[in-house]
Amino acid sequence: MARYIQHLFVCENVRPEGHPRGSCGGKGSAAIREKLRAELQKRGLHPTRRVNMAGCLDACEQGPVIVVYPEGVWYGGVTVDDVEEIVERHLVHGEVVERLRIYRGEQ
Repeated sequence: MARYIQHLFVCENVRPEGHPRGSCGGKGSAAIREKLRAELQKRGLHPTRRVNMAGCLDACEQGPVIVVYPEGVWYGGVTVDDVEEIVERHLVHGEVVERLRIYRGEQ
C-alpha cells in the first residue's frame, strides 16, 4: 500500500533577479508550500498527502507552479490566497481548479 495518496510538488527554484524566465522561488513559492502544509495539517490530510519542495519544473514563466500527483495536474500563477481553494476543491473533492491549471505535454 502506498504511503501517500497524493504528492504536491511546489517549485522553489531561484534564478538571479532579472532573469528572462523568472523563477518560482522569487515569486513567493516557499510561502505557498508552507501554507499548503498548514492547510493539510489543519484539515487532518497530512497523513495521506505530502507537500514537497521541488527544483525547477520548467514552467518558470507560469510560476509559482504546483504539480499534484498521481493526477499529473499542473497549477500556475499560484498565490498564497489560492491554497485553501486548491486544498478544498482538488484534494478534498477531486475537482481541478481550472482557472489555475496549466498544461504540460499532452492536453
